[in-house]
Amino acid sequence: MQADDTTAAAAGSCDIRVLGPLSADLHGISLVPTANKPRQLLALMALNTGQVLPVATLMDEIWSNADIPRSALPTLHTYVLQLRRLLTKALGQDGRAARDVLVTRPGGYLLDVPAEAVDVTAYRQLLSRARSATARGDNVTAARAYDEALGLWRGPALVDVQPGAVLRPEVARLEENRLGVVEERIETWLQLGCHAQLLDELASLTGRHPLNENLHAQFMTALYRAGRQSRAMETFQNLRRRLVRELGVEPSRRVRTLHAAMLAADPALDVLPADNRARLTFAAA
Repeated sequence: MQADDTTAAAAGSCDIRVLGPLSADLHGISLVPTANKPRQLLALMALNTGQVLPVATLMDEIWSNADIPRSALPTLHTYVLQLRRLLTKALGQDGRAARDVLVTRPGGYLLDVPAEAVDVTAYRQLLSRARSATARGDNVTAARAYDEALGLWRGPALVDVQPGAVLRPEVARLEENRLGVVEERIETWLQLGCHAQLLDELASLTGRHPLNENLHAQFMTALYRAGRQSRAMETFQNLRRRLVRELGVEPSRRVRTLHAAMLAADPALDVLPADNRARLTFAAA
């Protein structure tokens, strides 16, 4: 078997998911421990496959801002041993030892699984495909790739893991990226004329993110194009009141310009409803 085939086979037998509850299966057997601290280690390693995580970093994750106890190193070794026991059970007759997967390196540990085994890798590949399609003006392909990427999410990232000082910012970055991608996806569908189909989703998103100006601008645009100008104006006023009351600022120039264009019934805002191909794509997404 060629090296590439070996990697593909390994990726196919290993399935790690962090875009939602932590899930890690090898040959169909779960690798996720019950206790939170070894779960933290597994989650952190899954987000950094193929990279050596120093012992000091792992300790920072486990004990965060608390004083690291004298027993920290043997305790860390115990957690690693727990993960290796789960690996041993899953490997079975695989021919590999647990130490070949959760590898000891000078000063740290490395999770040696293919990057393709982790859902974050597929997510990033789909985003790259979507953005490339957008750059060449192929919005239908872009919209489909955005939908597929966001479809990999099964809830908040690592929602069932209590993160420590190292994992917490990584989870926050994933969630921030997710919201940005949602906005990119909606912008693509708006360009395809699918404003009516986006109204419910945007109403929910603006409710959950009441100070997000970009989502409100997209909601205003969708409402205006769907013939609901009064609701679009109301959305602007509600946003403005919140920004002034909570942050002491006016809406951004972009939002104010959009509002003025709507008041002037600027024809540049109009986009024809989605054609049949876009509608079919949207329905299948």
